[in-house]
Amino acid sequence: MSTSRIFDDYTPKMKTKGRAYLYWNYSRAKLGFPAVFLFCCLFFIAGFLSSSLRSQSQKEVSGVRQRGRQLDSVGYDLMAHGKTGDDSISIIPFQVISWRPRAFYFPKFATPEQCRHIINMARSNLEPSKLALRKEESEHKPQDVRTSMGTFLSASQDGTGILDAIEEKIAKATKLPRSHYEDFNVLRYELGQKYDSHLDAFPPEHYGPQKSQRVATFLVYLSDVEEGGETAFPYENGLNMDGSFDFKKCIGLKVKPRMGDGFLFYSLYPNNTIDPISLHGSCPVIKGEKWVVTKWIRDQQRPF
Repeated sequence: MSTSRIFDDYTPKMKTKGRAYLYWNYSRAKLGFPAVFLFCCLFFIAGFLSSSLRSQSQKEVSGVRQRGRQLDSVGYDLMAHGKTGDDSISIIPFQVISWRPRAFYFPKFATPEQCRHIINMARSNLEPSKLALRKEESEHKPQDVRTSMGTFLSASQDGTGILDAIEEKIAKATKLPRSHYEDFNVLRYELGQKYDSHLDAFPPEHYGPQKSQRVATFLVYLSDVEEGGETAFPYENGLNMDGSFDFKKCIGLKVKPRMGDGFLFYSLYPNNTIDPISLHGSCPVIKGEKWVVTKWIRDQQRPF
């Protein structure tokens, strides 16, 4: 269609088309090459700034994730401490595994050499593991609830200082004093051996009045396990608590044993009442052998 035809046709459609044609020609003539070039430059700069801001935001998020590592290079003005305090700052990596129960994982808490040393100390003194007696029980009887072998060791028995170092590190990780600790309980689980679900605390209705309770349990896995042997919490987040749970089942939240890893969970609420969700068990070993050392922590000082 020619230009003259656009202006000779007065229908609404052709009027609109004519105005658009005039506007485009006018704009093209008015802007010219310099203006178009300037507009493109401004558009490029805006895009560059937007990209920079996005990159900076990602770096800040990454920095938050890496802050644990950055602490190593920070200088501290340490405060004076009491007789039982410490003159250094400790950074022990951990992961929150669960809030119900309260459970925390400490990767590479002990070295392979420390793990092997503890196993060698305990190996020749292993005996069948026992259960705490309930009010109606007068003696230990053969049972299928706990089938591991174990022995107790105190830090004072170890002339190398390894048990002492492990106990001191547990105190720093848990913020609970060593004066509240039971001796180390070293356990070995062979093929098929396990510990059915139970509480580490002692409900008074089953065990009578207690002078002290177990607040928390800290495990250090001394060996890898090819299959099975997990620490399992069947009541995680309030599940399976309808009264029909079979305590021999290995279900719920499971923590796989890995040599040197630490694992902490709490048996009591902060108000010192028993947390039923802390019910846990050791799943049967399916392949391999499981070694673990347990440190029970009380709400009172020794003697318990």
